Amino acid sequence: MKDFFYKAWCWGRAVSGSLSAGAGLFRAAFLPGQGCFGQPFRGHGAGSTSRSAVPGAASPGGRGSFPALIPHLSPPPLPNKLSSASARSRLLLRPQPGPQRRPGTAKPGRAFRGTAALRDGLRARCHHGRVPRAAPPLGTARLKGSVVQEDTEEWQKDPRFTGLHRVGGVDLSYIKGDESRACASLVVLSYPGLEVLYQDCRMVPVTAPYVAGFLAFREVPVLVEAVQRLQQEEPQLQPQVLLVDGNGLLHPRGFGIACHLGVLTDLPCIGVAKNLLQVDGLVRDELHREQVRSLQRSGETFPLTGTSGKVLGMALRSYNNSSKPLYVSVGHRVSLGTAVRLVRACCRFRVPEPIRQADIRSREYLRKLPCAPRDVLEPASPESSKKEAELED
Repeated sequence: MKDFFYKAWCWGRAVSGSLSAGAGLFRAAFLPGQGCFGQPFRGHGAGSTSRSAVPGAASPGGRGSFPALIPHLSPPPLPNKLSSASARSRLLLRPQPGPQRRPGTAKPGRAFRGTAALRDGLRARCHHGRVPRAAPPLGTARLKGSVVQEDTEEWQKDPRFTGLHRVGGVDLSYIKGDESRACASLVVLSYPGLEVLYQDCRMVPVTAPYVAGFLAFREVPVLVEAVQRLQQEEPQLQPQVLLVDGNGLLHPRGFGIACHLGVLTDLPCIGVAKNLLQVDGLVRDELHREQVRSLQRSGETFPLTGTSGKVLGMALRSYNNSSKPLYVSVGHRVSLGTAVRLVRACCRFRVPEPIRQADIRSREYLRKLPCAPRDVLEPASPESSKKEAELED
């Protein structure tokens, strides 16, 4: 559309120049003493030549002239190429240089860099808080190409996960009515005991707006910083795998928040969502509800196959007392089968314990804030605590 309007403008300028030239010809032919563009008639002087003069024809005073049909016409001198309407039109129609490098893109020969590039990429595409759905944020294709969808660790190849000792979980909780700040929480649990070994909860600014399908550009930068703090302060407690409250490959662009976090931290990551993201023909229709009802016991699953034929994830019934399934997908450096087995092994209730503990501790941190709203400060009742523990939706 932009090219269409640009070409239309250029042709308009060309036509306007042609009309101006035609008016000049009329004035020169029928109004003696005036030039083509309404200026006083000027000759080229003795010995000068003109592209519009008839070869061999002489005029009084050494002026070149057109044939007698237009006796008073003599074009003005062309001091530069822009004095001609046709030359101006040719210049306007000449291909223009391409757009300048936008924020968030890598310079030639330089690798794409971390969270600052993610923030720049989102800001470059945001307009009044909106991001075009048809155009993914800058850098997504580069990062997506780095996703590894297979097991890379020795403990992943053992059915009992021998060698796995630390499992991490991340979550962000927001104060109601305040979308500019959030509590970022990172916890590390022992495996298989699922006891909390490390926790980091702190308030962080959230600068990017929430846009459906672009959650990673809102939350991943602060989660990456939390992982980096852990690596600097307690490197011996670094998790061997991260469970993320969100999607991985089960995403409109096949690159959800679990993929983002895994690629940027280079840790195995698993996406665990509580609701089905409807992509690639996956919908919550009667057929899907029938498949959910077919999950009778904890640990039962069914594949989430899109219309493209790809298996994007698995629906898992993780808890006997909850009929709502979890939607597990690959994030980075783990296979889908391993991801499902590990999520099931980390569940005491419906939600895996690493994500559940990160969520509980971030909410508790918000309740203790002196400036938090009353509904956040109020202590949770036993009934609500039990509901959070079992359903956590």
